[in-house]
Amino acid sequence: MAFAGKSDTRPHSDSEIAADRPGRGSRIGKVPRFSISRRSLLLSSAAVLGCGVRKSTPYHGYCFVANQGSQTVAAVDLEEFRVRRQIALGAAPSLVLSHPQGLPRVYVLAPNAGTVYEIDSGAMAVSRRAKAGNQAIAMQMAASADALWVLYRDPAALVELPLDSLRPRTRIALRSAPDSLALTGGGAEAPYAAIGSRQDNTITLVSLRGAGRRSIPAGFEPSLLSFRKDGKLVLAGSRPGRNLSIFDAATGSIVVRLPLPLGPRYFQSNADGGQLFLTGEGIDAVVIVFPFSTEVWQTVLAGHAPGAMAVAPGSTEYLLVANPDSDSITVLDLATAKLVGVIGVGQSPCQILFTGGKRPFEQFVLVLDRKSGDMAVVRMLALSEPQLFSKPRLKSVSLLTMIPVGEGPVSAAVVAL
Repeated sequence: MAFAGKSDTRPHSDSEIAADRPGRGSRIGKVPRFSISRRSLLLSSAAVLGCGVRKSTPYHGYCFVANQGSQTVAAVDLEEFRVRRQIALGAAPSLVLSHPQGLPRVYVLAPNAGTVYEIDSGAMAVSRRAKAGNQAIAMQMAASADALWVLYRDPAALVELPLDSLRPRTRIALRSAPDSLALTGGGAEAPYAAIGSRQDNTITLVSLRGAGRRSIPAGFEPSLLSFRKDGKLVLAGSRPGRNLSIFDAATGSIVVRLPLPLGPRYFQSNADGGQLFLTGEGIDAVVIVFPFSTEVWQTVLAGHAPGAMAVAPGSTEYLLVANPDSDSITVLDLATAKLVGVIGVGQSPCQILFTGGKRPFEQFVLVLDRKSGDMAVVRMLALSEPQLFSKPRLKSVSLLTMIPVGEGPVSAAVVAL
């Protein structure tokens, strides 16, 4: 990708078209347009995920949980479902990322300290740390899986931390105070970063190989940023503007500005990047957008005040949506856009993640509960039992367990051993 010349924003392959166009090969494209009623939401079972007849096999690994209130990282044993150690940081963490190549370590961002901590999961201790500024606001793993990119507000810069040394290598100075960050993924031709600033309502596109930059006037506050999977479009959600603006990454020109029934606060893509899900203030629903055809497809009710989301791995995809105000998780089947269930968890769920497994839905879903300071564990096995969904009434099954993890958990990452 370059910052000049034309860019074709239409799908370029049959697979791309199938991922976006209703009725042309995509499973979700065959769904009639409808919204889930509130009555069906309330009648659905809260624990359909937990009623499989087979037993889930133990997961040999740990979940590392960043506790903002207690300034610690909890190492949770996922075989015995208990905290093995609280690792003190001396600064409040906001984000945990696992090593992209499966090595036994995680990386923790403490934004107000401007520090990135590496934790060795074997020793359960901080092994290295890096500080390249006074205040950081975001951290993402490079698509090349060999470095972290940390966005600093003081001083305003995007800094590369190679995983082998964890010492700052590339520093890209920014003209405006940054607020949001997105990196191109593995499907893009070249690595780029998009950096949003509320100070002047601009999006700065930067080549991570040092081949130039471009400033795009966003028109509205760029609250959330994401690249389309092929890296050719930049998607900018604006909370105050209640819209999704889509820009050509090569030219900086606007492709379309889509009005939304909500102020977007969370983005989540499905596995192939053909669908983007948005939640935020204004409506108790998930908005589904097709990034390749640049259109809003439909809005589906998803519990009260939906927040963070996650797509369950496997051949059949499910969208799990946190409902912090109602202390629950809403589960939507992406093949039919129908409600699967509502799971009661702890207070104010804020992140949903999954353990791995040899087969889809063999393991567990983990939910961080910020207010109650615990992690809910639910069996995923029932999602692989389609006969359960044909029953007129779904049986209620309780959570597998609740694990106290610390004060104010906000982020977590799973490490296999």
